[in-house]
Amino acid sequence: MELPSVLGVFAHPDDESLAAGGLLARHAEAGARTGVVTATWAQGTHRIPELAAALAELGAGPPRLLGYADAKVPASAPGQPRLLDAPLEPAVDRLVAHLREFRPDWVVTHDAYGNLTGHPDHRHTHRLTVLAVHAAALPGLHPELGAPWPVRRLLLATHPHSAAQELGPLLLRPGRTAHSVPDATVEALDVTPWLPRKLAAVLAHHSEVRRGALPGRLAAAPPAVRDRLMQTEWYQSHPLPPTA
Repeated sequence: MELPSVLGVFAHPDDESLAAGGLLARHAEAGARTGVVTATWAQGTHRIPELAAALAELGAGPPRLLGYADAKVPASAPGQPRLLDAPLEPAVDRLVAHLREFRPDWVVTHDAYGNLTGHPDHRHTHRLTVLAVHAAALPGLHPELGAPWPVRRLLLATHPHSAAQELGPLLLRPGRTAHSVPDATVEALDVTPWLPRKLAAVLAHHSEVRRGALPGRLAAAPPAVRDRLMQTEWYQSHPLPPTA
């Protein structure tokens, strides 16, 4: 079955594997072009080789970076502003250049809440992506960034309320609020056939495994629990203007 090309846009290395690893692996296995733009962390830092290994597991090509710093880790992009502090228009332009170069049919990114955790880098990456997808399609806007490209579908990786109630206590640290959306607004994707590739991609983020972040908690979970946590992905469709 022919599937659309997909470009993921996520805040941090590992977000792509955790939020949409199954979707990316499914499309790559079917022969579709897939790729990932990561908003924070820069070349020369320890997380970029990990990201490259994860993307190789998913079939998503080499890292594509916006080059901003993680909100909590200034050393993630030495000499560059935090993503949250960067001027909006230049940040959108950087992403427009990636969109016009890759020319994806679909784009997938964080939902407006920033997924279960509500991380501010996730929320800001959502805003940047929505703006960039609209801007990339506009004729006459920044022609130096490439020819206009209308994305056919913008997907937001998310969790419905029912899943958040069940999975939130397993995925989040104690005391954290789980952000979710109404069940009727999401499409569920069973990614069981691609779980080995998704898990390998998650575990490729070795530094996050070692420090006990979510990849580490998944690594330590019993296989049955881990599979239950990872076997379904949920997406919302963000409305886009019609294209000619």
